[in-house]
Amino acid sequence: MSVKHVLNRGLELGRSLFQLGILKPAGRIAAKFRGERLRVSQAGRTVQPRTFLPARYRYYRSSLSGLAAQLQSSGFRRLIGGGSPRNRTVFLAFGVGLGLIDQQLDEDRRSAATCQEIQALFTKKRFQSPVKPFLSGYKLEDYVIGKQIGKGCNAAVYEAAAPFAPLGTNSKCSLVELKQNEDESDVRAPVTFPSSHSYPLAVKMMWNIGAGSSSEAILNAMSQELVPASPRALRKEKGELVLSGHFGKTPKRVTAHPNVIRVYRAFTAAVPLLPNALDEYPAALPARLNPAGLGNNHTLFLVMKNYPCTLQQYLQVCVPSSIHGSMMLLQLLEGVDHLCRQGIAHRDLKSDNILLEFDSAGCPRLVITDFGCCLADEGLGLKLPFNSRYVYRGGNSCLMAPEVATAEPGPGVEIDYSKADAWAVGAIGYEIFGQPNPFYSATGLESRSYHEKQLPLLGANVPSYVHLVVRLLLRRNPNKRPTARVAANILHLGLWGKRALASLNPASMGKMADWLLCHSAVVLLKGFRVSASVEAELQREFLASLDLEELRMAAGYLTYGRQH
Repeated sequence: MSVKHVLNRGLELGRSLFQLGILKPAGRIAAKFRGERLRVSQAGRTVQPRTFLPARYRYYRSSLSGLAAQLQSSGFRRLIGGGSPRNRTVFLAFGVGLGLIDQQLDEDRRSAATCQEIQALFTKKRFQSPVKPFLSGYKLEDYVIGKQIGKGCNAAVYEAAAPFAPLGTNSKCSLVELKQNEDESDVRAPVTFPSSHSYPLAVKMMWNIGAGSSSEAILNAMSQELVPASPRALRKEKGELVLSGHFGKTPKRVTAHPNVIRVYRAFTAAVPLLPNALDEYPAALPARLNPAGLGNNHTLFLVMKNYPCTLQQYLQVCVPSSIHGSMMLLQLLEGVDHLCRQGIAHRDLKSDNILLEFDSAGCPRLVITDFGCCLADEGLGLKLPFNSRYVYRGGNSCLMAPEVATAEPGPGVEIDYSKADAWAVGAIGYEIFGQPNPFYSATGLESRSYHEKQLPLLGANVPSYVHLVVRLLLRRNPNKRPTARVAANILHLGLWGKRALASLNPASMGKMADWLLCHSAVVLLKGFRVSASVEAELQREFLASLDLEELRMAAGYLTYGRQH
């Protein structure tokens, strides 16, 4: 919109206001206008990012239209043609201001429409399963069980293969171990992780201590483990199988996502004597296998993809580069955002509940697993009524967000988990970048009582936008903490949007919309493949989750971070 057009539009608006007879002494109107403006923003003052200017423009419009109606209804009509030059000048400026506001609103509408079109395009091309679908596999006898590859507090995991499941790609990868202060160009001894080529699947056997041995009782008691199950994971012999879950509430099912584990089969079967069972978990075995065992005869088995290692195992031998570390942190935020959008809180995020494999370029791909502690009840969403101390808050107490750890039970009290998992990701960020988690060990910080100034700084080689994200995620007050989506957008812009940010004004998203169009075109040209790189997956997820206001907030955080 040209300056001439703005002035013409301002004159028209000013004339229309004048003809409506709402003239008032210029001083009183200017004072009223200044009072409204001061409530919106103060010149020269830097504030922390919020949902920036569109809401302010709407406030301007509603305030001004309300003022006009108030003046008109108060009997201030005058005949056309009155008014001093001073009054005309005031209303000319008044109209020009409205014209500029309209200009910004038009730009915001175009940017929002661009975001919606890009989002609609990439939503249709979402994540494809890395495992080809198969029709059988609802019995334990269908699988060849290998060695034990994992054990938790309520289950053991074994590698597995099946004739109907194709062999996976060789995910063995040689990496270079880097110490904290070493140059990435230094050559070190390669670090390798085991291949899952011979056993592409993993079978998780739950330990059934008190759920009974009937299939219905087992499935209902362990329903949280089925949250990441695919629609065909359970066999439906007599119509649709409905699980009541804990306290009679139906658990939600999360849709497929590259950073969330997928359960391909779930079934109950008699507990077998698997390798190392008597040594690793004798108490969980039934009496027919171990006379001193406490377990029931039947339990739940979950079939999923086999991953080479956990994030914890990987970080024990490797320190990722700054780029790979940024993308690892971003993947966790993408996974958490996907869960939050579907009303699911994991509540037990930690490095040994995150699986890891490598793409063709050697970049770690992270997958959130182990949903046994999750909050996924229909009707509750992300807010849990906390009227008693017997209400379960979640798993890992060390990485429990402050608002969860400090909650006191009482009538009408609710624990809001909408930003709790994002807080845990911020703490895991220290581990990803080669530093001890500040909330672990006897001498570590406690989430209940720490002060933000006590948080250690990340290393000098860590990008500034990662410093910013970790600092924001670990804010004690959840109202000042960004959502996982906004934090993910900050990392996206830091990794791939530096040129767009160089001269970006968060109030004006026109240049950002242009960058989004170019970025989406590049991603489309790369195509959609099942074996896509981690970088390509992240860029697709970013474009499929576009929202103008969330993107504006992320850009504002980055702008604010550069200034402080």
